[in-house]
Amino acid sequence: MASRTSGKGPQEPAASAKPRTGRTSGATAAAKKKAAAGKPGAPAAKGPAGGKTSAKPPAKKATGRKAPAAAARKAPAKRTAAQKAAPRPAPSPTGGLYRLVRALWLGLARTVGALVRGIGRGAKGLDQAHRKDGLALLLLGLALIVAAGTWSHLRGPVGDLVEMLVTGAFGRLDLLVPILLGVIAVRLIRHPERPEANGRIVIGLSALVIGVLGQVHIACGSPDRVDTEAVQDAGGLIGWAAAEPLIFMMTAALAVPLLALLTFFGLLVVTATPLTAIPRRVRQLLVWLRLVHPADDGYDGPDGYEESEDDRRYEARWREGVSGGPGRRGGRPGPDGPGAAEEAALSRRRGAPDAFPPGRPLDAVDVAAAAAAALDGAVHNGLPPSPLVADLTRDLSADREQALGGPVPPARGPRTPAAGSGGATPGGAPFSVPDLTKPSPEESRPLPPRAEQLQLSGDITYALPTLDLLERGGPGKTRSAANDSVVSALTTVFTEFKVDAAVTGFTRGPTVTRYEVELGPAVKVERITALTKNIAYAVASPDVRIISPIPGKSAVGIEIPNTDREMVKVGDVLRLADAAEDDHPMLVALGKDVEGGYVMANLAKMPHILVAGATGSGKSSCINCLITSVMIRATPEDVRMVLVDPKRVELTAYEGIPHLITPIITNPKRAAEALQWVVREMDLRYDDLAAFGFRHIDDFNRAVRAGKVKPPEGSGRELQPYPYLLVIVDELADLMMVAPRDVEDSVVRITQLARAAGIHLVLATQRPSVDVVTGLIKANVPSRLAFATSSLADSRVILDQPGAEKLIGKGDGLFLPMGANKPVRMQGAFVTEDEVAAVVQHCKDQMTPVFREDVVVGSQQKREVDEEIGDDLDLLCQAAELVVSTQFGSTSMLQRKLRVGFAKAGRLMDLMESRSIVGPSEGSKARDVLVKPEELDGVLALIRGEPHP
Repeated sequence: MASRTSGKGPQEPAASAKPRTGRTSGATAAAKKKAAAGKPGAPAAKGPAGGKTSAKPPAKKATGRKAPAAAARKAPAKRTAAQKAAPRPAPSPTGGLYRLVRALWLGLARTVGALVRGIGRGAKGLDQAHRKDGLALLLLGLALIVAAGTWSHLRGPVGDLVEMLVTGAFGRLDLLVPILLGVIAVRLIRHPERPEANGRIVIGLSALVIGVLGQVHIACGSPDRVDTEAVQDAGGLIGWAAAEPLIFMMTAALAVPLLALLTFFGLLVVTATPLTAIPRRVRQLLVWLRLVHPADDGYDGPDGYEESEDDRRYEARWREGVSGGPGRRGGRPGPDGPGAAEEAALSRRRGAPDAFPPGRPLDAVDVAAAAAAALDGAVHNGLPPSPLVADLTRDLSADREQALGGPVPPARGPRTPAAGSGGATPGGAPFSVPDLTKPSPEESRPLPPRAEQLQLSGDITYALPTLDLLERGGPGKTRSAANDSVVSALTTVFTEFKVDAAVTGFTRGPTVTRYEVELGPAVKVERITALTKNIAYAVASPDVRIISPIPGKSAVGIEIPNTDREMVKVGDVLRLADAAEDDHPMLVALGKDVEGGYVMANLAKMPHILVAGATGSGKSSCINCLITSVMIRATPEDVRMVLVDPKRVELTAYEGIPHLITPIITNPKRAAEALQWVVREMDLRYDDLAAFGFRHIDDFNRAVRAGKVKPPEGSGRELQPYPYLLVIVDELADLMMVAPRDVEDSVVRITQLARAAGIHLVLATQRPSVDVVTGLIKANVPSRLAFATSSLADSRVILDQPGAEKLIGKGDGLFLPMGANKPVRMQGAFVTEDEVAAVVQHCKDQMTPVFREDVVVGSQQKREVDEEIGDDLDLLCQAAELVVSTQFGSTSMLQRKLRVGFAKAGRLMDLMESRSIVGPSEGSKARDVLVKPEELDGVLALIRGEPHP
């Protein structure tokens, strides 16, 4: 659409017209159209509305109608004339060869340039650590080349280049250049994380080299620059450039002291030694050279003030401006200004009298004054509290704790979430959230000798295995940056959800770290437990467990797994001081708890324990630690063991140890017989306790060893102390599948009565269901050790409470001893196969096992045919073979298959029930078959009264 004009031509818009697109103004559009119209052959210009307008130049006056047509006719004529006037190019004398070579050269140059630029971009994307390593290795290579050229006079182009550059620059001190390069390379390799000192070292080395070479130049007679050999034999070009200007402007008498001062300055800068610290550094050097005894090193500084580590740290923070002092952010501090506490610390460093003299103990007034000054600066100027206040309060708390003889409980006043945590501020978490982990125990002394255990009956001497057979673990992991980041994340969660809670400390265990959270007044514990998923999201870990409250503390515990897990060695647990003082043979190593302390348990006080967990959770490792602990601490006269291993591969390493009372039992039927023998042994022990008037087997054994108990006259019996009997079942579920009634009856009787008789059970299973761990077994096994389970129901079966389903496996467990209300989180100890083999071999070398013949009676003695069978032996064998092979126990089936009557078939079924081949009758249902087909030969041998095949 044509726009209206105001007398300036048909194509020029008015100055006040606005473009429809809104991108450019009307004046800008008009200027573009004018520029386009002034060029012949220019494309059509766009109007304000974006449409195309005519390319005709605007006429100066409205009356000039023929001007556009004339201009349009002249422009094609000029272009035609220019085209006709252009001369034709002359043919190339080389026939295009030059253009071909030029094109090839340019193509090659562009290819090489692209490759070099690609390598440069790859070098920029290289990791910073690799860059530093490459620089260090480059300097090391240069040091080798320079050493070859200066020390061994390398021949060739490289040797000449080294002689020209290095020897010409450094003169006779060129021998030290390779050493200098090597020292710098080694420093870059050992300390790549300290780039802030590179500038200082470069400046210091430059000053040191210039000063030394200048003095060498003057000492060699100040040779002239023209005499090249004399300059190289002196301080080189660097020495000449440093000394000649000084000699020219002043005499050599003044040049030498100035160069010496420059050398001294370079030495101070390289060693990072200020002038005020020179006496202390010299004193330390004399102590290191053993010229001064360390006890006599009582240097207190120039003003009699001994500089402590806290003062040095505070001075460094003051210089960096991190402490928020008024010298950095505020005005000049006055006597009562926000920087009063900081000025007091600095005045104490300078030796000036202050409000806190070192000789006087701090009181509440001093602390209050410093705290008021720091809080005044924090409130009015937005500054963080002074570190001096933290030091003063920490010292005062230590004095109170020493005076009261115990730790001082924290104040329980109202506070905001950010006030108590401090984890969100850099550098604040280490001071406000203390690490409450128990320190690692010191090196314990060896176990004391136990003469009453080493001397066995007769002339047999038994030596316990030494703890050197067990490996030592590393020191416990300490506080890391991950702990501070978790504290900051927890504080952020509490702040975002407006929960008045603060992290007051943490204890780092080998597997998890427990953070202690204290609640403000009128805050429900449920507010924390409801944030479980939010906390897991904040710390990026799904395995978050909340304890409310921590036993013995008014705090809520949040257990979060560590990113670096610690291995707990069984040798470290047994080396504890309490393990050395307590010589009870049934004391075993379990692991390390979440507070950093080792966990041990006395099996005689449990008195029985149930160990359960899913496959791969650490259950077998726990059983190995129990057996190894018993072999390390007890002789065969102290403890005898019955090992039941239905899996046939877990406990085979202990075959042949003298502590066994019978070979390792792998058959579930034999295991049921062994448990029945344990019941008979328990009854015999109780008969002796009742006959001689003792209530516990320990009292009976002490009386026998002291000779206070004598057998009845005419009995011909010789009394011997009863050893502890430890029965370990590695897989209870397999026994409960084969003979559930017999196993449950034996286990229940043992767990109910065997505590005073010195018989203790360790039941392990990987299927903690109600049909394996029945109600009677749970009621009589009070101690539980739960590893990671697959479901909440399994955790309730083991612990009667949830928790085991949130464990992370590989030894992470919950230990619930008898009498405890809440389980203890611990990392189970680990013993390697080599350690087990070494301990087992030591025990085998000391003594051979002595087995009891009456443990598994059914497999050891030949039995006669039961009189109850009579003439139906063959028929009973056929019936047993038929029922076991088909796994179907039915009376009507026996009638049909054996062609007998109902009475005979019912009698055969009753005979098989009495021999635990089939289960009891359940009405019209078929009976359960309790024997597997692969055990048929043993069943037939049992019926015929023959030995077990």
